[in-house]
Amino acid sequence: MNMKSNAPKPDLKIAIDARMVARSGIGTCIQHWLKNVGYEIALGNPEELVAYKDVPKHIPFICGIYGYKEQLKFPYRALYREKPDVLHIPHCNVPLFYRGKMIATIHDLTHLIYPEFLPMKIVHWYFKFIFWFISKRADKIIVVSESTKRDLLRLYKTDESKIRVIPSGVGKEFVRKTPQEYDYLYEKFNIPRDKKILLYVGNLLPHKNLNGLLKGFAQMKGKENCRLIFVGKAFDGRTKATQEKELGIEDLTIHAGMVSQDDLVNFYNLADLFVLPSLYEGFGLPILEAFACGTPVACSNTSSMPEVGGNVANYFNPTNPASIADTLEKSIDDKGKYDAEIDAWVSRFSWEDSAKKIRETAESLFL
Repeated sequence: MNMKSNAPKPDLKIAIDARMVARSGIGTCIQHWLKNVGYEIALGNPEELVAYKDVPKHIPFICGIYGYKEQLKFPYRALYREKPDVLHIPHCNVPLFYRGKMIATIHDLTHLIYPEFLPMKIVHWYFKFIFWFISKRADKIIVVSESTKRDLLRLYKTDESKIRVIPSGVGKEFVRKTPQEYDYLYEKFNIPRDKKILLYVGNLLPHKNLNGLLKGFAQMKGKENCRLIFVGKAFDGRTKATQEKELGIEDLTIHAGMVSQDDLVNFYNLADLFVLPSLYEGFGLPILEAFACGTPVACSNTSSMPEVGGNVANYFNPTNPASIADTLEKSIDDKGKYDAEIDAWVSRFSWEDSAKKIRETAESLFL
């Protein structure tokens, strides 16, 4: 009598599409997964993968994400020769003609929730199709939050049993620093020492709701005693937005631009308050990064952010500038008041735990 074994497949050979490893956001996830999951094969740019010695086989795959070119250039033959047991696609851009076992990670469904922010209608149809394809084709679907899971189940008739929620972690480099360690930032970025610092880290995509943040900050009582600092590539060499001038806060904002990882950690430590005003986030990793550096967080009460911020973040309605202003006012003096609660909350998220659960998900395909 044949009996199905409940033991995991020994020496499971997992491949990952790691083309986005050098990016922020999803790239940060891939960087930590490459170090912790135990992949045997990584697809991507060999120059970007050379640092990941724990992955023994690198298959060249240099191609932009999204669109037909990546489908045509996907290294099907090279991958088949390596005979992986499972292919992990860490984003929604799955290879349409791959026939092996596959797990896919969906970080968010922004393109479907806010199609009005897309440049062309055809882009919306592309993402609508690709998420549908994942819902049907992937053997397992990993989502990073319960919010994303709800969105996926609402938009597609997906088999709920093949969806697993695996939250992201927070890097060990995000730690509390002494004032002496980040003091240099004041001079380097021309930051006044006698002001409270509000920090935003991210980009200028419409769903990030930067206009909403600016309007809320403009209504904040005591804003003259604060500076709002923007960190991210989107702010490199960028002159102040027209809206900053119209709102009369041009002199109260600082565009730091792209910074090093060390500078980023120090900015989190320098800040009195981190602000994330997004309309939608699949996870909201900067919330955890700020917490890990001991900085309180004010963020939107939408999508996944209450999951990531828990009871230690302060929330506002991102479409209501008065709500944003009120929360900023109430939160700006919170630093140091809730350190024990923040530390306890952050300890629940780790990349090692995320990686372990990804491997377990792959192994479950053979149980």
